[in-house]
Amino acid sequence: MTDVANAVEAMKAKFDPSAAAGLDLVFGFRIDESQHFSLVVKDKTCELLEGENPDAQVTLVMDGDTMKGLVSGETDGMQAFMAGKLRAEGDMMLAMKLSELFPS
Repeated sequence: MTDVANAVEAMKAKFDPSAAAGLDLVFGFRIDESQHFSLVVKDKTCELLEGENPDAQVTLVMDGDTMKGLVSGETDGMQAFMAGKLRAEGDMMLAMKLSELFPS
């Protein structure tokens, strides 16, 4: 697995099932414009899938270093967004939900 895939896998390990009760969401990730992942959060479960997911309600676009920093906690999501290192396509409010579902 690539460093980015490892970072996404580490993010999945931080998943808080209690925060996902009753949810049915798909988060897309486009890393370095070439790697696509999605996290499917459905009623206390989280599944990591490789590839682009047309059902994603929000897609987060960033480079690999930003992704690794976000997962490790070294990078703040809001600061990355304000600095232009992180972009959200789709429902931006769902992007804010990620910090509840995947606490540091």
